[in-house]
Amino acid sequence: MNSIPIGVLVSILILLILASGFFSGSETALMSLNRYRLRHQANNGNKAAQRTARLLENPDRLISLILLGNNFVNISASAIATVIALRLMGEAGIAVATGLLTIIILVFAEVTPKTFATRRAEQFAAIASAVYVPLMVVTYPLVAATNWFSSLILKLLKTEAVSSEEEHLSSEELRTVLNETAGMIPQRHRDMLLNILDLGTVSVNDIMVPRNEIICIDLDDPWEKVMRQISDSPHSRLLVYRDNIDNVVGFIYLRKMLDALRSGKFTLQYLETVIREPYFIPEGTTLTVQLLNFQREKRRVALVVDEYGDIQGLLTLEDILEEIVGEFDNDPRIAPAEIRPQADGSFIVDGTAQVRNLNKSLNWSLPSEGPKTLNGIVVEHFESFPPQGAVFTFNGHPMTILAVEDNKVQQVRIEPAAFDESEEDSDNRTQMAAGS
Repeated sequence: MNSIPIGVLVSILILLILASGFFSGSETALMSLNRYRLRHQANNGNKAAQRTARLLENPDRLISLILLGNNFVNISASAIATVIALRLMGEAGIAVATGLLTIIILVFAEVTPKTFATRRAEQFAAIASAVYVPLMVVTYPLVAATNWFSSLILKLLKTEAVSSEEEHLSSEELRTVLNETAGMIPQRHRDMLLNILDLGTVSVNDIMVPRNEIICIDLDDPWEKVMRQISDSPHSRLLVYRDNIDNVVGFIYLRKMLDALRSGKFTLQYLETVIREPYFIPEGTTLTVQLLNFQREKRRVALVVDEYGDIQGLLTLEDILEEIVGEFDNDPRIAPAEIRPQADGSFIVDGTAQVRNLNKSLNWSLPSEGPKTLNGIVVEHFESFPPQGAVFTFNGHPMTILAVEDNKVQQVRIEPAAFDESEEDSDNRTQMAAGS
């Protein structure tokens, strides 16, 4: 190299440093790409995206190629810098060249290109892929040999390769992605997608109408009472039974009986001909499964039964859809009628209020794994029916029993949870006030 002019050596050194920066930046750009956006662009016919996607199908080979190139140019740059230093400063120049080249490579071949690549990953990756596709073909034997030795060492270390299934987003990861799309997806649409993800963790027990709240008709009642119940019903479907609700006959669809009602031909005999057999589902069924079951069975209403076959509640297709899109007949900004805000910041809540509804309406985090209603929470806490005026704290919320009737807690005053973490210990403390 003594015959090569210093100017030529310096020019080669600069080119090698630029090449090192290209390899370093391209590695960062390719590995930090949004794979889902890349796949979308590739499916839409973007040539650069298709080329990049092909490279990323085998990341081990791609990384080997980048590291081979980067190490080659860095070692070459070090050798040339040493030659230049020896010719300019003699033996003393080696130490100077080492320190100076370290700083230059760190700034111009590592930090700067990698920072730029993180900010312009797609553009950088598109350029890099155009270089790496032909380079991969030329260097294939060397890259393959390097990969083979690397795989052998990894096997000795008992390190398994990451499967494609492990690269897929989990439910929680997908939830995080959706939460980070603020501004890109309307809030309403994002909430619906998040609610769909929740369907797999919510069971029919969480949203069904409890057994004691089902509006139904006893065919053994006087005909006048039956007619009055049908006329006054706000629902389009009614459960029909004989003697007691466990002796279910089926459902009647009021819309199908309009003509008979208008013509005066509506009789008990006619009613019995239009009753549709009941559809039973086991408690604990997730909403995801039940939504598909409704579709397969072509049904819109079902009775939830326990392991003994006893009816526990009623579920409709609309109940599941409301879990996705929200209440059909209520303004989502207004609390349900069972939750009444008070001037002092507290809430008077009916005992029949569902825990999930409380959490969704008031943005609370009451545990929903146990009792499904406020009445259930109170009874479980006291292990009996508490007297009116009993006070206790649950999950940080001070609660006061306002009314207890017919073996049920009718109303409870709930105050917002205290922010003081030290008050969490009070969750298990109960004060019994004198009943009024």
